[in-house]
Amino acid sequence: MKIKKFGHCCLLIEVDGVKLLTDPGSYTTEQQISEKIDAVLITHEHADHLHVESLKEVLKKNPEAVVITNTGVGKKLDEAGVAYTVVEGRSKTEVKGIEIEAYDGKHEEIFEEIGQVQNTGYFIAGKLFYPGDSFKDPEREVDVLALPVAGPWCKIPDAVRYALQVKPKKAFPVHDGMIKPDSLGLTQRIPEKVLTDNGIEFIILNAGEEKEF
Repeated sequence: MKIKKFGHCCLLIEVDGVKLLTDPGSYTTEQQISEKIDAVLITHEHADHLHVESLKEVLKKNPEAVVITNTGVGKKLDEAGVAYTVVEGRSKTEVKGIEIEAYDGKHEEIFEEIGQVQNTGYFIAGKLFYPGDSFKDPEREVDVLALPVAGPWCKIPDAVRYALQVKPKKAFPVHDGMIKPDSLGLTQRIPEKVLTDNGIEFIILNAGEEKEF
């Protein structure tokens, strides 16, 4: 599995030649030039995860790509005239033989009910778990965890405890697009130290980088 991080939560994941794009949000635009994408996974409707114009550009270049998301996002896509497939709750689907499993998880609190929308994490190819804006525990073995490390709902202690609870073999940081690249500091160093000390490999993946997992 190869993962390229466009930034924040927008990832290009390649498994056995199948390419999946996650959360083309407003913090990144490089995803608009991507080609040969087979599916786009969208966890929830917040702008940093769903930028409709970027999504349309991706689909213009990849007209055969399927959009996989939940009912909440679907309402936004209906308004935009974008076709999609609902995979939510604990349902699953396949994209060219690659299994995609849904794990609905409550969006972590920003403040009380502010920003509360349907959030669906996705387990990809039985290997990578991407929870969206949630600390959802899939309660199964996880090879690779996309770990949220920053944001108005996310503190480093909570992120680290979440990773320790899930116990993946490897983890890498996401949801860090609101931090300046030269200020990522503790959002990388603290998870790296604590998780490494607990037998979890923490792989720093910055915007624009691609790594093998």
